[in-house]
Amino acid sequence: MKRNPVKAALRDGKPQVGTWLSLGDLTAARLLARVGFPWLTVDMEHSPIDWGQAAALFGAIADAGCVPICRVPNGTHENIKRALDAGAWGIIAPMVDTVEQAKAIIAAAKYPPQGNRSVGGTLHAMNFDAAAGDYYKKANDEILVILQTESPTGAANADEIYSLPGVDAIFVGPNDLQAQMRGPDGTDPTPAEHEAMLQKILAAGKRTGTPVGLHVLTPADVSKRIGEGWQFLAIGSDIRMMVTSAQSWVGELNIKSQRGDLARY
Repeated sequence: MKRNPVKAALRDGKPQVGTWLSLGDLTAARLLARVGFPWLTVDMEHSPIDWGQAAALFGAIADAGCVPICRVPNGTHENIKRALDAGAWGIIAPMVDTVEQAKAIIAAAKYPPQGNRSVGGTLHAMNFDAAAGDYYKKANDEILVILQTESPTGAANADEIYSLPGVDAIFVGPNDLQAQMRGPDGTDPTPAEHEAMLQKILAAGKRTGTPVGLHVLTPADVSKRIGEGWQFLAIGSDIRMMVTSAQSWVGELNIKSQRGDLARY
């Protein structure tokens, strides 16, 4: 059975930089799986990708020698089981605020006796080039369990959550964190307040020895954050790569857009 090189690298303190797949397009996934990213995450939380599409993407990514990860719509037992049985090598669970949530997510990703994941399926073993029996014996050691801290509540419980056995990494979605930090009148936190919360999360990761990651937009951001100690970095997305490149070319050609600004992507 194949080993999970991303899980091993994070355990050894080596930063891992990948990107987000939101298009759900098989050709795009096959191409991006071969450019050198160690992992690609299929985003099922904020995209219309269905389970059939996701399974095809996981298989294409794994066949290319890249690690397929699934951000599940939420961290329920059903979502986690379906993602892993469809062939993902790990899950990212959003909006984890409490120890109880974290324990349930970890348990759903682990076969007994460590957890309560049920036994079945074929695609999971296929993506690891393993017989089903070997997969059931070794999957607990290879599946990545990544929890998202996206609120002040999650940050306040960080030390206790990050210390749980079975947590492989933490990931921060900075936009959700900013939204969750809004005041009662809807006022956004200042950039300094937002950055202070990010550094609080990073410090908790360092105290507990748990790799912490962040979604960023540029290579310069990646370098800066790795220098600070962040380890699991996502740069942009397939959609952003496509649209920003197109915008750059349109700008260079001085083409007047009649359809508004697409910079939000």
